[in-house]
Amino acid sequence: MGLRVLIVLGVLAVAVVAGLVWRSRNGRFVASRGDQAAAERLTPADLGAPLGAAATFLQLSSEACAPCRSTAAVLGALAADRPGVAHVEVAAEERLDLVRRFDVLRTPTVLVLDGAGAVRGRLSGATTRQQALDALDRCPATAA
Repeated sequence: MGLRVLIVLGVLAVAVVAGLVWRSRNGRFVASRGDQAAAERLTPADLGAPLGAAATFLQLSSEACAPCRSTAAVLGALAADRPGVAHVEVAAEERLDLVRRFDVLRTPTVLVLDGAGAVRGRLSGATTRQQALDALDRCPATAA
């Protein structure tokens, strides 16, 4: 009986650690390397919408994704509040070219573009307003 309890406790400990790691990665901004950002550029034609003069949040979402809806609301409100910032949401299942090109493994994934369409970084998972603002501040080309 004692061994079974230890196994259950071990499994629970691993699950808790895995959950904490997963949670810590939600909304975390990862900046693109300088050479990578220069190579990865998107145009209004790629997005089907105009770029923001200062920055664009390109959100890749899926239909059955609750964090996608909350992230879209956060980014849409932020874009409405900040001149020069745009939010474009696309369905990942309809834009597999972008999913493959940017190695999107989960939704929502948000690419942060500068005014010229260069990818300056990405956010993955549910994103808060503060995380989105931090992403803008950490991108010199997009800082307001």
